[in-house]
Amino acid sequence: MAQVLSKLPSAADPNIIVGLSTSDDAAVYRVSDDLAIVFTADFFTPIVDDPYDFGRIAVTNALSDIYAMGGMPAIALNLTAFPAASLPAEILEEILRGGTDQASKAGVSIVGGHSIDDREPKYGLAVVGFVHPDKVISNAAAKPGDTLVLTKPIGTGVISTAIKKEAANEAEISEAVKWMTTLNKDASVAMQKTGVNACTDITGFGLLGHLYEMLSASRVDAVVNISAVPVISGVRNLLAQDMAPGGAYRNLSYLESREAVLWDGEFTEEDKLLLNDPQTAGGLLISVEEEKLPMLAEGLKTCGVPAAVIGRITSDGDGKITVTSV
Repeated sequence: MAQVLSKLPSAADPNIIVGLSTSDDAAVYRVSDDLAIVFTADFFTPIVDDPYDFGRIAVTNALSDIYAMGGMPAIALNLTAFPAASLPAEILEEILRGGTDQASKAGVSIVGGHSIDDREPKYGLAVVGFVHPDKVISNAAAKPGDTLVLTKPIGTGVISTAIKKEAANEAEISEAVKWMTTLNKDASVAMQKTGVNACTDITGFGLLGHLYEMLSASRVDAVVNISAVPVISGVRNLLAQDMAPGGAYRNLSYLESREAVLWDGEFTEEDKLLLNDPQTAGGLLISVEEEKLPMLAEGLKTCGVPAAVIGRITSDGDGKITVTSV
C-alpha cells in the first residue's frame, strides 16, 4: 500500500496538519485555531470465533488510531461486510452489538454506516475525533535520548492464528481478548497530560514495523531490548508450534529488505517473528523525554495501564533499529 500511495499526488490543503507523508495513524485537519478533526477508518475479518467479541475488538482497534494521535474519538460509522445468504442474521447482530457496546464504553456514538454483501464477514469503523491543533501527537517527533514505552503485551497475531488452527487454549484466548478489548483511552490521556514527543499504536506491521515508521518519520535510530518487551502468556510456546501468522513473515521480510534491523546477539527465528507479529488493537508505543518518564509512568500506573520501558532513541539517523537481549 505504501508503494501505491507514494505514487499519488499529495494533498495541498494547508489545513492538513497530518496527512500521508509520515505514515501516521490518522489524518488531522485544522478547523480553527483551537480545533482539529482526527479521522481514521479500519476494518478486518474475524480473528476470534465469538461474534460479540469480534465486534468489541474491531471497535477497540479502530478507535486506537485516534488515541494514538492524542485525540478523543466522538462519532463513528459502521463499516460492515456480511454473507447474508450463507450466515444467519443473528451473527451480524451480535457483531454490531459488541461494537456498539464497546463504542459506548469509550463515549463514542455510532451514528450510521454502510454495509455490503460479501463472502467473508468484515467489520470496523470510520471514526471522527477531536484534538487541539497544538496538541497533536504524531509519530514524527521522536528525539534522541527519548525512552520508548509500550502499554500492552504483544502476541495477538500468534494467538489468532492458533485459534484458527484450534491450537489455542481457553486461557490464552481469554487473555488475548482481554487485551484486544482494552481501550487505549486511559493511556492516551496519561501521555497527553505528560506531554510526550511521539506516539503510534501497534497493529498490523508489528512492534518493529511501527517503530520503524516512527523512526523513519522522525529521522532517528533506536535500540530495543527484547527481554523487556511484554508478551502475552503462551505465545512463545505457540510460536514453537509453528503458529506464527503469515503477516509476521511478511513484516520481517520487509524490514530485512530495508536493512532496517540489526540483531545484536543470538536470536531465534521465533524471537524475530515475535517482534514482527501483526497485532490487533495493540498498545501505544510512546517516545517520551527521559526526564518526563516518571510522570508518564505514574499517570499510567494510576489508571491501571502497564508501562514497559522497552528501549530508547539513540541518535539522529534514518530509522535503524538495534535489537538486544540485555
